[in-house]
Amino acid sequence: MEPWIAWSEIYAHPLPENHRFPMEKYQLLPEQLCFEGTVADSAFFSPRALEEPLIAEVHSLSYLHKIREGKLSPPEERRTGFPWSPELFKREVAIMGGTVEAAERALRLGVGMNIAGGTHHAFKDRGEGFCLLNDLVLAAHWLLKGGHARRILIVDLDVHQGNGTAALCAELPEVFTFSMHGEKNYPFHKEKSDLDIGLPKGMTDAAYLTLLDGHLNRVLDSFEPDFILYQSGVDVLATDKLGHLGLSLEGCKQRDKLVLGAAHRHGIPLVASMGGGYSPHLRDIVEAHANTFRLACWYWF
Repeated sequence: MEPWIAWSEIYAHPLPENHRFPMEKYQLLPEQLCFEGTVADSAFFSPRALEEPLIAEVHSLSYLHKIREGKLSPPEERRTGFPWSPELFKREVAIMGGTVEAAERALRLGVGMNIAGGTHHAFKDRGEGFCLLNDLVLAAHWLLKGGHARRILIVDLDVHQGNGTAALCAELPEVFTFSMHGEKNYPFHKEKSDLDIGLPKGMTDAAYLTLLDGHLNRVLDSFEPDFILYQSGVDVLATDKLGHLGLSLEGCKQRDKLVLGAAHRHGIPLVASMGGGYSPHLRDIVEAHANTFRLACWYWF
């Protein structure tokens, strides 16, 4: 079987000490999947950097120049949440390439995964919230431009609304954006997705899963996508420092099961990228992300 999971050592590019973004998960997650026997080393591929002409179809050339050359102003850099470095830019274009190459593999295998990605707060001309470039929208453009898909559904189940994704896809009728997120959480100014479901603080498994199941099936029936891009952030966990929802690890797993199971049942190729996760204990973050990969193996392999 050909590799189907994008991963590179540059994903775990180190940040200054005490930075709140848990970069260690990008190293620990593939190690855990191999250690437990869910996948072998051969399941992983090292993505190529995404070509800048494709990036420029989604992001402005002036913004691309700023993040490539380190020309962001201090407020712009603070908004991204990351201190700039040449390695950071290399990391970002590698992650973008990872999601696009995962889409290539999903067309053949039914599923592709990226250990990173889900950078849904990146807009045409700015980055926000640990997102510099938008891998979901870049993959959608690649699929549409190459004639690989006609109708793409982006399912964003990170606890934070995919505001950059919504804005970038607002004029793309071929892409349906569906976001279930904390109503009172970041970003405090929400963009308009095709379907936004705002959730109250503390929502637990049963209510969340009922909402997701109903809305997801209605969108599948009405929009009839032929490709799904899934932002599977695990900051929906009750343990998450930034999330404020109340899902258990099992509830998060059942969430993934609804999305992956629907894609498999309908024969729709799917790519999942990992999104956020900020629980105090890395084991909770890694375990929740690992469940997504375990389910992908269970359904497709």
